[in-house]
Amino acid sequence: MFVLAKGGEPLMPCHPARARELLAGGRAVVARRAPFTIRLRQRTRADSAVEGVQLRLDPGSKATGIALTDEHHRIGPKGRVVVARRGLITLELRHRGQQIHGGMMRRAAHRRRRRSANLRYRAPRHDNRARPDGWLPPSLRHRIDSTMSVVARLCRYAPVVEIHVEHVAFDTTAFTGDIRSGTQETIEPTYGASEVRAFLRAKWMRSCAYCDATGVPLNIDHVRARSRSGTDRVSNLVLACVPCNQTKGTTPVQEFLADRPARLERVITQLRRPLQDVAATNTTRLQLVKALAAHNVPVHAWSGGRTHWNRFAMGLPKSHTLDALATGVIDHERGDTLVRVPSQILVVTSTGRGSYARTTPDRFGFPRLQRPRGKVHHGYSTGDLVAAVVPKGKWAGRWVGRVAVRTSGQHRITTLTSRFDVSHRNLRLLQRADGYSYGFADEIRLSGRHGPA
Repeated sequence: MFVLAKGGEPLMPCHPARARELLAGGRAVVARRAPFTIRLRQRTRADSAVEGVQLRLDPGSKATGIALTDEHHRIGPKGRVVVARRGLITLELRHRGQQIHGGMMRRAAHRRRRRSANLRYRAPRHDNRARPDGWLPPSLRHRIDSTMSVVARLCRYAPVVEIHVEHVAFDTTAFTGDIRSGTQETIEPTYGASEVRAFLRAKWMRSCAYCDATGVPLNIDHVRARSRSGTDRVSNLVLACVPCNQTKGTTPVQEFLADRPARLERVITQLRRPLQDVAATNTTRLQLVKALAAHNVPVHAWSGGRTHWNRFAMGLPKSHTLDALATGVIDHERGDTLVRVPSQILVVTSTGRGSYARTTPDRFGFPRLQRPRGKVHHGYSTGDLVAAVVPKGKWAGRWVGRVAVRTSGQHRITTLTSRFDVSHRNLRLLQRADGYSYGFADEIRLSGRHGPA
């Protein structure tokens, strides 16, 4: 648990049992619910021993692993001084880059439809708009901004003295084949439109890939639909008859061919791994390190190979949080080791702070209903953490959860197990919405070499 001094300065984190003891004895108060933080009522930072902790990050496209650790020097079995790294708190920050990308694509589709409907022969706009240095698309900029937001908060809750980040650059050729081999099977072919059709006709012998129909009109179908992050690469294209193409639509091929496993395996063998996640990580890695250096805390960047070796040597499975714990220098020949791995991780999910749009459109882009101009109703806004005391009825009792507000004052509260409506008069604010939701998850099963949290 995070601990703050009397003046709000960060102290060394403590065990949950110690936090309960301090709260029960009246020596501390709750400063924040999520992540749970206590503040001591009498002790100041000058009266406390603060050794400092290290903040370690494993950046990813969909999620980023974050770990707070401390290191102690002790005498090893061979009489040498070794480092014992202890994991204090681990977090998994889940980004919403896909939601941002999907929202921008829908907005672009709506605008494109309106332009074509109102001005049929309008010429396309020239793509000559200048962009500043370091510009990133909003879906990629979000990954850096959300990571920096969580890092800044952790620096306020814990005495961070060092930041260690995995600075990895993925080789895209490793995901598409070895270009140096020179074989047709490992090189992603690049063709024009006519060559693609000829290649697919030859590859699938002018038959449907899903039902082997021949002598009928054939369409080019995306095995992984473009609405599901599919690409236009030849490895993602097949020939499909009109009935199969229309029946499949955007359904994943695993569901469409669930009753035909042999044919499913045949189609999937040609698919290659999408490169969106690899490209996102490669694009944001440099700017993330640059942004971390602005915190006035020493930043150390390490290779992904070192992290992989540390995790393998310590017998840890693969996860973002465990990669974060293994980031940095661990001299196994000298005897350095990881002595503690938290058994639970704090899952921080980016939810945003609402929408700028004041109109909810239907699936065609036409306005369906008007949203209220204000976001605060009867003292609450969507996402606030509240405690509801329901006096009677089916939901009588005390509940804690997130609230979704309405102008009528009959708000909806969502708990871990249920969701129901409650009047704003029966609510009590616990914590304002900060754009993130918090939860807990168990760490991947360990081999038993490291002590649990």
